[in-house]
Amino acid sequence: MKKILIANRGEIANRIIKSCKVLGYKSVAIYSDADKNAKHVRMADEAYHVGPSKSQDSYLAFKKIIKAAKETKADAVHPGFGFLSENDSFAQEVIDNQITWIGPKPETIRSMGNKDVARDLALKSNVPICPGINQISNLNSENLKIECEKIGYPILVKSSAGGGGIGMNVVNNYADLEKAIEKTTTLAQKAFGDGSVFLEKFITNARHIEIQVFGFGKKGSVHLYERDCSMQRRYQKIIEESPAPNISRDIIDSMAQSAVKLASFVNYQGAGTVEFIYDMDAKKYYFLEMNTRIQVEHPVTELVTNNDLISMQINYAFNRQTKFLKQEKISSYGHAVECRVYAEDPSQNFLPSPGKISQMRLPKPPNGIRLDWGFDESDEISFYYDPMIGKIISHDLVREDAIEKLISYLSKVQIQGIKTNIPFLISLLKNKNFMEGSHNTKYIENNLNSLISSISMNSHLNYDNDINPEKIKIIDTDKINIIRKQKRVSGNGEEMKVVFFD
Repeated sequence: MKKILIANRGEIANRIIKSCKVLGYKSVAIYSDADKNAKHVRMADEAYHVGPSKSQDSYLAFKKIIKAAKETKADAVHPGFGFLSENDSFAQEVIDNQITWIGPKPETIRSMGNKDVARDLALKSNVPICPGINQISNLNSENLKIECEKIGYPILVKSSAGGGGIGMNVVNNYADLEKAIEKTTTLAQKAFGDGSVFLEKFITNARHIEIQVFGFGKKGSVHLYERDCSMQRRYQKIIEESPAPNISRDIIDSMAQSAVKLASFVNYQGAGTVEFIYDMDAKKYYFLEMNTRIQVEHPVTELVTNNDLISMQINYAFNRQTKFLKQEKISSYGHAVECRVYAEDPSQNFLPSPGKISQMRLPKPPNGIRLDWGFDESDEISFYYDPMIGKIISHDLVREDAIEKLISYLSKVQIQGIKTNIPFLISLLKNKNFMEGSHNTKYIENNLNSLISSISMNSHLNYDNDINPEKIKIIDTDKINIIRKQKRVSGNGEEMKVVFFD
């Protein structure tokens, strides 16, 4: 029996463990001090401690992870997303130790991970790229100013090596450009060890569309359709869906062909995502970047294409038969919508809300609802890591029904002990612009105050029939989202009714 070490934590580790079980492989979890009692540790067949709570001493310490793989006699390493998933040095170290790496080749990770190089490769494979300037260090102040005027403002300053929106800055004139370059360079150096930056035309009215691809090296690549990831804040996606609403299928088909061209050109292997910016005004799309790993939002694709992307990754890495090698055998059915549930407080500028989950009510998912979840009741959301609790994904024949199904399930989820963004997610899903598919990537940023306000206006009081809400004195309705009753037993054995204000 094969054994796979999962170099990750949280919901993606749990997700990979599930596929391991389906395929009949054993799983090895790694964990830090903060995660010694975590759900992924409980789910795996084996668990290995890799260090203190700080990521750089545990989940980013690849020498320790290699040691864990060797000592547990793991046949392969799956990196999930984040952490070391796009670290070419780690991938090479895994391979050098005669352990199977579940992902693309290190050289592919390296070339596609550098946005300057990726843009050049996109150009060579005839994929349209957004107007920009790669080697800004080669230009003096005057020439840089001229080139920027050719592109036209606003301009986006981006890290060449980065991801996740870290350090991105939009400038509206040349006077602000120098400070933005300095700021982005500093942040990129700290976050990625590489301070190089490049400039790109900022598309004001844009949608963020990505194409899921799967590559077979020299045998070429296929696509598994698109995901619309336009509902985002600080360049971080919150809601994703497929198919993309209100975009011509001719445009989407062209994007998909471009994604396959690029993946085939670089002899890509395994699961990857080619991301595009779509200019809603000009009706044009441009290559943005390629992610050489599984994406957070991969369940959306799995639901509309009925494919297990994690299993496909594993099977391909172990040279087993991978389904649907031919494009014509891949089809998309119905509509899927995913939302990311975070431990954070939207009313406090999305401040993370670490702490213990004192109570959690997750109703049994009905048909068409999928949970990719990272935590159980009594688990701890650590301030050391990303505060994502999990994802809820809905699937139905038509978009409107998938959205309604997701709203209905979200409204029944109750998590106590920490703040979550669930009321904010419901507010977004009910939003008229989202329902119509007329939103863009800046929609949350441009309408944040009204979206936050709608949480209070639309929130309802959940109470049992024997509690009269008229007799409850509400001091500040903005701070009270739910009234919830529990039955507890008092010290003298009598049953009490306790009302909690959250």
